[in-house]
Amino acid sequence: MSRLPALLPADPEAPFPPAERALRRPNGLLAVGGDLSTARLLNAYRHGVFPWFSEGDPILWWTPDPRMVFATDGVRLSSKFRRGLRRSGWIVRADTAFAQVLDACAQAPRPGQDGTWITAGMRQAYLDLHALGHAHSIEVYDGPRLIGGLYGIAVGRMFFGESMVSLQSGGSKVALAALARRLHGWDWPLLDAQVENPHLLSLGAQRWPRPRFLAAVTELAAQPEPAGSWTARFGDWPARLLAESEAPDAA
Repeated sequence: MSRLPALLPADPEAPFPPAERALRRPNGLLAVGGDLSTARLLNAYRHGVFPWFSEGDPILWWTPDPRMVFATDGVRLSSKFRRGLRRSGWIVRADTAFAQVLDACAQAPRPGQDGTWITAGMRQAYLDLHALGHAHSIEVYDGPRLIGGLYGIAVGRMFFGESMVSLQSGGSKVALAALARRLHGWDWPLLDAQVENPHLLSLGAQRWPRPRFLAAVTELAAQPEPAGSWTARFGDWPARLLAESEAPDAA
């Protein structure tokens, strides 16, 4: 950690180090320290930086290269999965159970991961951002039962996905695809997925070089888009609408 620039808690809006100074191994580690204030977090996301660390570690800030992103008209669901959705009664909503989705993401087992990065401090930070209308959850319901969801941060017309969870098979895929459809309809072209993994690639995620990603974030995060709850704006969205493909089929 000695090579990493240290951020000072007293100045949450201070510039982050230039992205090209991020480490190659581990990929994208940029800085250490600072705090998890709403001002610091919004400053980070506007610059394509996000926090990621485990309980007991210092706060670590990342900007990996390449970056995983989804075009909001490019999330792919398999033909078999979409056929099943035609008979589905699942409903997708936004910002009706933020804390529940956050906690489900924290409790979900992850391959190769011991514990969760959603520490008590991180949990409170995202609850604070949610109260300000910048952090949003997308929930999938089967009747009254939550069966999947995701949460992330909206700044301008840029959405930064943080984590998703399935409490029933397919729940997180429906949340992601429904969010992408909604964002595309709102003229939000890009959804950040942060770090590469095979599951994201199977759903249509793309590897973008960091300079390309940061240029897009600079433009989109500056767009005038008011913060606030998405519950009414998103509405009650039937998952069966995802059976109508707008992107090439996944394998």
